[in-house]
Amino acid sequence: MFIFGLAVIFKLVSIQFLQGDKYKSLVEKQAVKNVTIPANRGNVYADDGSLLATSIPKYNIAIDAVISSSKLFETHIEDLCDSLSDFTGRSSSYYEKLIRKARANKNQYLLLARNLAYSDYIRFRSFPLLNKGAIPGGLIVEQNTKREFPMGSIARRTIGYEHIDDFGNVTRPGIDGAFGVKYLRGIDGKRWKQKIGKDKWKPLTDYNQIEPQDGYDVYTTIDVNIQDIAHHALLEQLDKYKADHGCVVVMETKTGEVKAISNLGRSSKGVYYERLNYAVGESHEPGSTFKLMALAAAIEDKLVDTSDVVDTERGIISFYGKKVRDSKNGGYGKISVSKAFEVSSNTGIVKAIDQAYRQQPSKFIDRLYSMNLNDSLSIPIIGEGKPIIPDPRIKNGRWSGIALQWMAYGYGVSFTPLQTLTFYNAIANDGEMVKPQFLKEVKEFDKVIVPFKKEVINKQVCSKTTVLKLQQLLKNVIVKEHGTGHRLYSKNFSMAGKTGTCQKDYRDKDKLNYISSFVGYFPADNPKYSCIVVIHEPDKSVGYYGADVSGPVFKKIAQKIFTDTPIIDEVKTLEVKSELVEQEYEHYFKIAQKYKTIMPNVVGLPAMDALSLLENMQVKVNVKLYGNGIVKKQSVGEHIKLSDNQTIVLTAS
Repeated sequence: MFIFGLAVIFKLVSIQFLQGDKYKSLVEKQAVKNVTIPANRGNVYADDGSLLATSIPKYNIAIDAVISSSKLFETHIEDLCDSLSDFTGRSSSYYEKLIRKARANKNQYLLLARNLAYSDYIRFRSFPLLNKGAIPGGLIVEQNTKREFPMGSIARRTIGYEHIDDFGNVTRPGIDGAFGVKYLRGIDGKRWKQKIGKDKWKPLTDYNQIEPQDGYDVYTTIDVNIQDIAHHALLEQLDKYKADHGCVVVMETKTGEVKAISNLGRSSKGVYYERLNYAVGESHEPGSTFKLMALAAAIEDKLVDTSDVVDTERGIISFYGKKVRDSKNGGYGKISVSKAFEVSSNTGIVKAIDQAYRQQPSKFIDRLYSMNLNDSLSIPIIGEGKPIIPDPRIKNGRWSGIALQWMAYGYGVSFTPLQTLTFYNAIANDGEMVKPQFLKEVKEFDKVIVPFKKEVINKQVCSKTTVLKLQQLLKNVIVKEHGTGHRLYSKNFSMAGKTGTCQKDYRDKDKLNYISSFVGYFPADNPKYSCIVVIHEPDKSVGYYGADVSGPVFKKIAQKIFTDTPIIDEVKTLEVKSELVEQEYEHYFKIAQKYKTIMPNVVGLPAMDALSLLENMQVKVNVKLYGNGIVKKQSVGEHIKLSDNQTIVLTAS
């Protein structure tokens, strides 16, 4: 017994003095932890400053029903319950019973409200007892952020997001995903929390030990008006042809700035939504739109000229038993290479390329390489598809006795829509190939942190002489009556481009489908924009040719952009003052001068004026606009003092 007693005493002394610090830190680690407070992600803006994505702070309010002294608790409990009743509409007695029960049960975390906006959070903090803070009032505040998209589903996947599932897997599509880690994420804060029960933690204070730092804002190249035009033009055509999916990209010719990108796929219920970023990620056989690349190589190598004559041989030619067919029965007879391109004759283009490169196919491949067609664009958006060009010098099973001929009219090669558009944009840009740009600049408030400038991939993909010939071919496709795109012709504005109709899953006749494309630029002379439209698996009973399916989308986009933003300034604006406009401006100016930190009354103002007014105040507020037209309702009342990051909801109609 004496030895056993000595052992117990030794163990006690060992725990107390030798291992005391170890066990003390273990207890503290289990009872208290430093929790990460996520920083607000930066906002994503369109090129004109329109908000595309923003983080809205939300607050959960709870109370530690035990921490307050009996005197303090009894003094304020009734007033607190009255305030809660006014806020929620539930009776004061309900809250008094709830809080007293929590106090009796030693409940240190009783949730009172969830997902409050900033203004409601400030109101809650003023309630009796809670206004005493964490100690001795028992106030518990938990902040989180919610990502919101003012444009709704339009360009949602292109704008992007960051999602982390329960297993830690991260999904980062779109612009937000591409630039989130580097610019948008910000620096997280820290806050001490204490364990009060199984999986329950409460903040030790009502403030953060380390305040989170908001991320930078990014300004994209997206034009909200062009984006809206492209989205609805694509949606209408997908629905008309009951297609599986499709995409549109509109690019500014000189700079490579992407002004619109829409990707829509059909759900099992027949509803179209942004399922995947097809324009960036889906590499597929381009079909007849590749004929421009094939002729660019042959003309540049001086092996083919647009005036050369080819025999289409009644519309069918064979190579090793495999047939190349024209869409027109009987073919076109003997025609020029130029006309073969304009009518999209498969046999004509294939025969021209075969005669030029049959003995030297590697020369054709090298010319394609010199035009950067085998290179990825290396854009920051995750998931870019890789271009595929068969090469007889590479033993990977892609090259065969008919590879050259099939490549000539767009089979056996593979590109994403954005890669195809980049080449066409280079032809529109007199041979200079520019990299597609999605960002204009990164800002912290009004300070530019990172500017983004035009990036040149290739200063001259082919000679100016070749470029001029290719430009004329693309004009003729629409201008000439025999051109496959002639039905898109308009005397009001000019366009240039190429139709494409490619078979899909052609190895299995039961699964045979089509990819319909149109890619080009407008105006035909001194182009401002280039555009590609690709639609997969249209209903064959309705139509599947590129001119019928994708061409009208291209024309509608070009027509609406041309109408809304005239490219050729032929008429000078007359300076005519409107009395009504002058009065509206004077009213707007007076409000802007008077209200700097106090909420004005914007009901009755045009929605765009209200947005401009609120976003240019001395406090930084987050404005959410529902509808358009005239503001009918505002979430924050007139004369209320505004705080930084406060959310204001405007309803217009």
